[in-house]
Amino acid sequence: MKAALATAEKGIESIHVIQAEIPQPGSGEALVRLSKATLNYRDLLVLRGLVPNAKTPAYVPLSDAVGEVVAVAEDVTRVSVGDRVSPLFAQGWLSGSRPTLEMLGGPVDGVAREYAVFHAESLCHIPDELSDLQAAALPCAGLTAWNALFGTKPVEEGDWVLLQGTGGVSIAALLFAKAVGAKVIITSSSDVKLQQAQSLGADVVINYRKNVNWETLALQASGGHGVDLLVDVVGESQLKQSAKAVKPNGVIAAVGRLQGEASWGMDVGKKLVPIVVGNREQHEAMLTFCAKYSINLVIDSVYPLEELSSALQKMESGNFFGKIALDLR
Repeated sequence: MKAALATAEKGIESIHVIQAEIPQPGSGEALVRLSKATLNYRDLLVLRGLVPNAKTPAYVPLSDAVGEVVAVAEDVTRVSVGDRVSPLFAQGWLSGSRPTLEMLGGPVDGVAREYAVFHAESLCHIPDELSDLQAAALPCAGLTAWNALFGTKPVEEGDWVLLQGTGGVSIAALLFAKAVGAKVIITSSSDVKLQQAQSLGADVVINYRKNVNWETLALQASGGHGVDLLVDVVGESQLKQSAKAVKPNGVIAAVGRLQGEASWGMDVGKKLVPIVVGNREQHEAMLTFCAKYSINLVIDSVYPLEELSSALQKMESGNFFGKIALDLR
């Protein structure tokens, strides 16, 4: 089989595709023939050595994929040969609030390969309503967005949600929020991307580069009361400004660190909740939700495995909308 290898702290330049033996499942495991995978910003952070628990000399990158079970160990009952499945981002995190450290794409070998063995209990069945490509866009960015919206204080019809940028988490959050009747404000420095967000249902779009005090516009758009939820993917560099658009009893879902450090420990006078992807129960609930509401995440582009470096360079450039994917077949 073909598999990509990378070295943490060595960057995109360290990636190369090799020929490797197809692994065989041991006790409690299943072998999956992977078909589609997608990229996340975390993949770049691991390559830069900026994820402390993911510093491993050589590893298979990426965490999000879908495939078909082609073999199982005798003691496996959760999945069967022929099932379409997606592996959990945090292997072994089945329930509860404490994630495991077995995170795919560093430190655990990820999904940028044609075949992979996973703990059978860490596989989720894919509803028939979702294609392989759509389901492959969900395990990290999608589930992060799901928990940001519904994990702490569930977003409801009529609530205002503020989103930053048009990457995987923000676009998933936009689609999820609109599915339940919430109102969405989204920011970007690109008018073209803002137009795309509007076509997906965004109620208010703001170019933060053209509007230095964009948080005032967001506050006005929400009727002057402030938004119910801010999904913070930028991190500490913009949180003080972004928080001004949040109502006094609103929630900040602290997700990422697109610029500098994460905002998890900051005090801006509003309730701040760190978001760490999610467990199997939440993943399954998200898949059911996506099937029910016919959620179709935006796929910006699809690359072959051999062009993983080019796909990551595109992500690094910021010149994309939604998710960047790999075709592993």
